[in-house]
Amino acid sequence: MSAQVVRIAILASGGGTTMQNLLDRIGDGSLPAEIVVALSNNADAFVLERARKTGIPAYVVNRKEAGSREEFSRRMFDHCRAAKADLVCLAGFLQLIEVPDDYLGRVFNIHPSLIPAFCGKGYYGHHVHEAVIAFGAKVSGCTVHFADNQYDHGPIVLQRPVAVLDGDTADTLAARVFEAECVAYPEAIRWFAEGRLKIEGRRVRVLSGS
Repeated sequence: MSAQVVRIAILASGGGTTMQNLLDRIGDGSLPAEIVVALSNNADAFVLERARKTGIPAYVVNRKEAGSREEFSRRMFDHCRAAKADLVCLAGFLQLIEVPDDYLGRVFNIHPSLIPAFCGKGYYGHHVHEAVIAFGAKVSGCTVHFADNQYDHGPIVLQRPVAVLDGDTADTLAARVFEAECVAYPEAIRWFAEGRLKIEGRRVRVLSGS
């Protein structure tokens, strides 16, 4: 199935390692996409520097200055529209946003656990991996899902499991989960580019690529 080049807006609050992974996949020709804008709620986020170094327009939208979540979301998506983004990819974005009607089914999030386990408000970054280990879970992983207006809640596109090993720390588990994320996120974006994703309520059907 042929793929269109997808114009991506990145929303991130931190270092931008997920964006860098996508840039690497774009660079090696395995991901039919272009990152057209990077947005952050954090003026000190390194993702902004990564973007600027590669010529990607980068903007800060301050949550407190926006006042309400509705206004904050409006400002974020105004940038996405201005950049003509086809798909918005949350990449370590730590603010809850409201997805407007024109972007429903066009916003991805990636979460470092197998949703619905270890997800929701407060479960981000190392907090997730610490909780997995403390609970004694034997399997963790990552989830790519369509974002809605709740934390880590929208229909699931794909999941990749990662074993939790004896002696794992939050750091060692995080590193292996990130390796899975580096495969899962580009794969989900390729499916989107190929028009293979169909949302049916809580389920996402991945149509045949033949």
